[in-house]
Amino acid sequence: MSTRQYELIYITPPEATEELLNELHQLVADVVEKFSGAIERTENWGRRKLAYEIQRNREGVYVLEVINGPAELVTELERRLRVNEHVIRHMVVRVDEELAVADRAQTRRKQAVAARRERRGLPPEPTEDEQRAKREASRADDGSGEGDNE
Repeated sequence: MSTRQYELIYITPPEATEELLNELHQLVADVVEKFSGAIERTENWGRRKLAYEIQRNREGVYVLEVINGPAELVTELERRLRVNEHVIRHMVVRVDEELAVADRAQTRRKQAVAARRERRGLPPEPTEDEQRAKREASRADDGSGEGDNE
């Protein structure tokens, strides 16, 4: 049983109280605890306009929960949220694969840059002078650099 990272987003009706949101969070926390998972963070995105009307609601309160746990946890969470009358929509997305793909892409980019620099006879990593010159050039391009005011 491997631990994976998921993002759970659920939407409640716009008239949802803070007490109701706490109850839903507690429901999620209980399921996560039951399956030996962990809630990494919770973000209340607040009241937002829906893209389309859902159950006669044009707005909803969005809540994001980042969860670490096994796949069985997600199955149980989805089952409970589907029957909860206070949740008008929910979605669970596995994000650990996307993070791993992004890390691999960043590593490949760094390796490609190092290989190009070595082919040109340069050290694999830019020197401090090169980095400073690059920062100064980017400031000059932005117009935010300190120039002479003569």
